[in-house]
Amino acid sequence: MSKVWLVTGATSGIGADTVKAAINAGDRVMATGRSVEKLKAVFEGVPGDSLAFANLDVTDETLAKAAVGETVRRFGRIDVLVNNAGYSILGNFEAITAAELDAQLRTNFFGVANVMRAALPIMRAQRSGKIINISSVAGVVGQRHCAAYSASKFAVEGLSLAVAEEVGQFGITVTVVEPGFFRTNLLDPKNVLWATHPVSDYAAEGSPEAMWSGYDGAQTNDPAKLAAALVKIAAMDAPPKIFAAGADALATIRPTIAARLEDMRIHEALSVGMEVPQP
Repeated sequence: MSKVWLVTGATSGIGADTVKAAINAGDRVMATGRSVEKLKAVFEGVPGDSLAFANLDVTDETLAKAAVGETVRRFGRIDVLVNNAGYSILGNFEAITAAELDAQLRTNFFGVANVMRAALPIMRAQRSGKIINISSVAGVVGQRHCAAYSASKFAVEGLSLAVAEEVGQFGITVTVVEPGFFRTNLLDPKNVLWATHPVSDYAAEGSPEAMWSGYDGAQTNDPAKLAAALVKIAAMDAPPKIFAAGADALATIRPTIAARLEDMRIHEALSVGMEVPQP
């Protein structure tokens, strides 16, 4: 039986490739983005019976509900939700304003929450569904100049893991995907934002732009291959709760987890023995 997908942030990168991979697998897709015209241009030539478009700014809860409703009206159900929409603001934490931090969280975290909240009643009624939330290595590992972006992705991971515990009883699974460096437009000058209030004490380390801009277009991983992996995950009876995407992701995440475990071991004596004495 073919699946019905709803994909956010589908105009480029991982989102666009996921739409194409799902359709190539014989599934049907509601591709969403902030411009339906851009979506139509990206997927020109794709058969109309397998693909539909919806305008969706994920920060707008009303639009999220409308996109979910349109998916059900068009295709009858939602089997796979891929929360991919997002952007990055990079710079030292002190250089990021409260408004910039709020905007980052509003898209990358609350956007995911808005679409999940809209889709979950449909999936509960079906007693089935798979949610795939695109996080990042930065959602596991603290990295320089990524405080706002990391905060949003760490939040997505916590939300995903907690909701997975709540909705598993309804046949719904949640998978967090932690991509490494994929050749998307995340760092494209037209998309990435830089913190607007630099602090002179950090100047000696160089600018965030100098550190990160060189990666644009030089990322080692292919988003089409990640999209193919997502199609495989969507077909699993028991998909992973966390999926590290790319050899570079594994190489970065594994030592970070090992270091956390080692910290716990070193300080175990300080951790234990905090129970309230029993009478």
